[in-house]
Amino acid sequence: MANLSQEQWWENAQADANAVILDVRTEEEVEEKSIPGAINIDIYQGQGFLDEIEKLDKTKSYYVYCKSGGRSNQACLLMGQLGFDSTFNLLGGITEWEGPIK
Repeated sequence: MANLSQEQWWENAQADANAVILDVRTEEEVEEKSIPGAINIDIYQGQGFLDEIEKLDKTKSYYVYCKSGGRSNQACLLMGQLGFDSTFNLLGGITEWEGPIK
């Protein structure tokens, strides 16, 4: 797991052919604004979150974000315990995001 600034996070995600952008916020938060192309799995779903994460391809690189960086950091740690080797946390989350949104 690595904590990346938004510039590093976005540049790496765009250059990585195996990149998956993962939003771990609630559906309500996602509806307000989100990063284009992100898949949403709400970390507050507890076991449901873990079940959905287990379905993901562990060979991909996951660029994870939330509102401010706390939940995404937790998600990256959990994913590491589940065998994911490449997870990248967006420092500051979408609150400080200045890149594209939808």
